Amino acid sequence: MSARIIDGRAVASEIRDSLARKTARLTAAGCRPGLAVVLVGDDPASMSYVSAKDRDCRRTGIYSRDIRLPADTGESELLELIDDLNRDERIHGILVQLPLPDAADEERVIQRIAPGKDVDGFHPENMGRLVLNLGGFVPCTPGAVIRLLEADGTRIAGADAVIVGRSRIVGAPLANLMFRRGRGGNATVTVAHTATENLAEKLRRADIVIAAAGVPGMIKADMIKRGAVVIDVGISRLEDPRRPEGYRLAGDVDFESVREAAGAITPVPGGVGPVTRAMLLWNTVEAASRSLAQGAGGRTLCPAD
Repeated sequence: MSARIIDGRAVASEIRDSLARKTARLTAAGCRPGLAVVLVGDDPASMSYVSAKDRDCRRTGIYSRDIRLPADTGESELLELIDDLNRDERIHGILVQLPLPDAADEERVIQRIAPGKDVDGFHPENMGRLVLNLGGFVPCTPGAVIRLLEADGTRIAGADAVIVGRSRIVGAPLANLMFRRGRGGNATVTVAHTATENLAEKLRRADIVIAAAGVPGMIKADMIKRGAVVIDVGISRLEDPRRPEGYRLAGDVDFESVREAAGAITPVPGGVGPVTRAMLLWNTVEAASRSLAQGAGGRTLCPAD
């Protein structure tokens, strides 16, 4: 029997509907959420992703500022722009699209963003708060994985989970989310990486598998325990002359074979990606809500639905 397909587009739509209601309440209270997206260069994939984020903002009523800079923009100019956005009261969230051209140091750029506007969740302060379970902004892709598991009704607490990939964007923060106390946590987590031995053996014991290694089709059906839930974070462009665009998108999971063994699985595309974008909006609306609450003596004026 084939696995349940966890529909990321449907989950993202539900999140946007909830955010549209909350955005309307915040706007009525005089604090319309605002997101600034900075794109340096003209990478086609990044341009497409930024355009999709702009559409998402329009759907939910969030003020969107799309800033596009030439690839030869100097680091000092980029840092000055971030300083301006940090001071701009209309902007509650700042996203600098990565990767940046070689002329800019990504670490310095990320650390220049005010932690309260770091809706990507990559600033060291937000990373530290995540590790210590002190609140703060959760990176969007790890947050999306938790939302997808919850939407599927997957039991995370007490489950054995294996995350394949240890990047600071996905693997490392996701591990912290899944083993910490509280909602979306209390799993027993193994993080696999390039030095992991006997990966297939570890995966076959997992109730939940999250593939985030960036290696197309690396996870096969014989590596999955029957009935396991598989979340495929990977997305790669593979040449395909049969397609009009000349390529196809593929995840880290061999979808057609694994779906016959798994209990539930996310597709690529249409799985993690749409929910990741929705979580960026979630963090932006949360940032606006915190900003408004600070002006009201710390009271939460617009709680989540």
